[in-house]
Amino acid sequence: MTEERHALRSTFDSTAALYDAARPEYPPRLFADLISLASLQPADRLLEIGCGTGKASRPLLEAGFTVVCVELGEALARQARRNLAGFPFEVQVAPFEEWEGARGAFDLVFAATGWHWLDPAVRYRKAHELLRPGGHLAFWSALHAFPAGFDPFFAEIQDVYDEIGQHWEGDWPPPTPELAPDDRKEVERTGLFEDVQVRRYVWDRLYTADEYVALLETFSGHIAMDAANRDHLHAEIRRRVGERDDPRVRRHWFAILHVARRASG
Repeated sequence: MTEERHALRSTFDSTAALYDAARPEYPPRLFADLISLASLQPADRLLEIGCGTGKASRPLLEAGFTVVCVELGEALARQARRNLAGFPFEVQVAPFEEWEGARGAFDLVFAATGWHWLDPAVRYRKAHELLRPGGHLAFWSALHAFPAGFDPFFAEIQDVYDEIGQHWEGDWPPPTPELAPDDRKEVERTGLFEDVQVRRYVWDRLYTADEYVALLETFSGHIAMDAANRDHLHAEIRRRVGERDDPRVRRHWFAILHVARRASG
């Protein structure tokens, strides 16, 4: 992992309260599919990598499971403890790569938005060690989706990103959610997991200008942005959204859920 990437994954802790308010909830169907695909049973023990403020843990706790979380950020961990008080939930603050958990102790190891931040040389091997025989690994991310007919605001605002040197990398518009690549082959290449299942979800949410700016302030790239550039971007967002007949933007989200069974050996 590069030093820059290691620093970026630590930025979220500086916006713990904002992260809790601004980040979206995940679709209920995702959790129903996860429980089914991972063959989870009541009272199973789950490990979440990077629980943030607890948005992914809550539906699983409400379904009757016990969750242990390894979270990098102290402030995020405190917020998660407050949000999930009264549930069988425990947070330990540490980098997952360095955390010492009991081998074979969990029925499911999962990560919601945190998997891609982990050291690729460690994450699959360590998850395999922490799972019981026949246990499952699951991960997904909440990403900006660009389905057919997406809000034109996101194409129009690209000129401001270009002005501040934050050019869009790759094709524009990006692939639609059904064409976005998944990580099935990466999981299979490890030899540590089998029976890889993939499911896709798309949902949307309307944001006022202030709500959308608050959301942006929870993303690592925006947190690390030069203050003058960030202020210019936010001012343009507020101006342009405010000039719309309906002063809101519709942002689509998508998640690709991966669930794989621990291979023996």
